[in-house]
Amino acid sequence: MQMTGDTPKAAGGDAMQGKIERHVMRYGPVFEPRLIDRAEGSYVYDSAGAPILDFTSGQMSALLGHSHPDIVRTVREQIGRLDHLFSGMLSQPVVDLCARLGSLVPGLEKVLLLSTGGESNEAAIRLAKTVTGRHEIVAFSKSWHGMTGAAAAATYSSARRGHGPVSVGNFAIPAPHAYRPRFTHADGSLDWQTELDDAFAQVDSQSTGSLAAFIAEPILSSGGIIELPEGYIAALKRKCEERGMLLILDEAQTGVGRTGDLFAFQRDGVTPDILTLSKTLGAGLPLSAVLTSAEIEEQAHAKGFMFLTTHVSDPLPAAVGLTVLDVLERDGLTARARVAGARLRQGLEGLMQRFDCVGDVRGRGLLLGIEIVTDRASKTPDLDRGDRIAAEAMKLGLSMNIVKIPAMGAVFRIAPPLTSSDEEIDLGLSIMAEALAASA
Repeated sequence: MQMTGDTPKAAGGDAMQGKIERHVMRYGPVFEPRLIDRAEGSYVYDSAGAPILDFTSGQMSALLGHSHPDIVRTVREQIGRLDHLFSGMLSQPVVDLCARLGSLVPGLEKVLLLSTGGESNEAAIRLAKTVTGRHEIVAFSKSWHGMTGAAAAATYSSARRGHGPVSVGNFAIPAPHAYRPRFTHADGSLDWQTELDDAFAQVDSQSTGSLAAFIAEPILSSGGIIELPEGYIAALKRKCEERGMLLILDEAQTGVGRTGDLFAFQRDGVTPDILTLSKTLGAGLPLSAVLTSAEIEEQAHAKGFMFLTTHVSDPLPAAVGLTVLDVLERDGLTARARVAGARLRQGLEGLMQRFDCVGDVRGRGLLLGIEIVTDRASKTPDLDRGDRIAAEAMKLGLSMNIVKIPAMGAVFRIAPPLTSSDEEIDLGLSIMAEALAASA
């Protein structure tokens, strides 16, 4: 995401541009000049009807593509029956989705339904603080967990400056980065265990003895598609257990099949104390969830845990969540993410062979990244060329999101819908190749 206050001229003439300049508040990204009119499947369409292949699934959320017929049907039926309730009332869709999610992973039986990823992480952190009676939270230095309160305090990839102090008791440790390792074995490969040991030694030296939880993404997306190495989550869980901390995993982008497992942590055979889901669970609509054990929920309830919001347990998004899980299972989309992800990765690695500016290809399933560098020896992020590639790709009809933070590199996050066809993946790769060539 390019962070700047500039507003490009929008399609639709001076009148539309005037409306944007006078009334639309800027909140971080540069607005795409073309106005989007509609979306269907793997494409969004601008106001002139031109198709744009969406390789970010909207905001990394439209797991089933845009305007999926099952989702459209559910929304139409549910909104005409029951959409919103007083927060103390329950409905069939809410009870059914809680039961469905709570039956997926042993040890994560209790479910709270909310609206956004930041909101679910707020609730998870509050839950951990309530149960442990402590207040200190540890996260990765390249993390993104939300823009409010405790979630923002645990977000380190960007947006920390200029907004005043965050809540006390927050610590960051380095994310294990195989492409840019801080600790290495003799062969130059990442020594993540030594890095983790060193990081927690630093945390211990700073802590006041009130460590409550560690919150982590299995793949740090906004940090530049940094995947935690196999075995890392298990080691992290042990670090937490040794200190009486809870482990919170934020699977906003990795959950619900995108990595080729229903949840990314399942590859490692480790169950977190608390799991948060969002983006992919609602397939583009505002739905999030907090999952935890019956034991933790019981302790929290006994200690007066409260997380009351206007849209907690709303029936309309809950009905959508049930449909997302139904379609995922019916159409075998978790397995599809593995197959399509392998095809996409092979194509990206082919681009790496052709273009020296592609320094690395990484990620899992249909959440992949390519890093753009000035040269492979120095690995210096080439932010300007990344901009040119993105602009050229959009001109050719492909939308890709680039993480452009100098300390983290110029990394394209590539996350097509799980419903993407082989032809659409191949088309995206073809456009990428053309954009890479034109950007030289």
